[in-house]
Amino acid sequence: MSPSWAPGHTGAETLSAVVDNREEIVITRAGHEPVVIVSLDEYESLKETAYLLRNPANARRLLGSIERLESGRGTVNDLIE
Repeated sequence: MSPSWAPGHTGAETLSAVVDNREEIVITRAGHEPVVIVSLDEYESLKETAYLLRNPANARRLLGSIERLESGRGTVNDLIE
C-alpha cells in the first residue's frame, strides 16, 4: 500500500496522489484478489513496455541499446519526421 494513502483520506486525495506522485495504490479485500490503481499514463506506459519486450529479438535489441548508452557508446541521431 502506498504511504500517502491511509484510511480516512478521501477518494479525491488518493487519486491525486496516484497521478501527482506517480504512485500506485494496492487495494486488498478479504477473499478477493488485490487490485492496483495507477494513472492512465502509467498504465499505457506499462502496456507499451510489455508490448515492446514481448518479442525476444526486440527485447535483446532494446536492452543492448540501453547497455551501449549507459557504457558511453551511444550515438546521437537526428529525428526523422
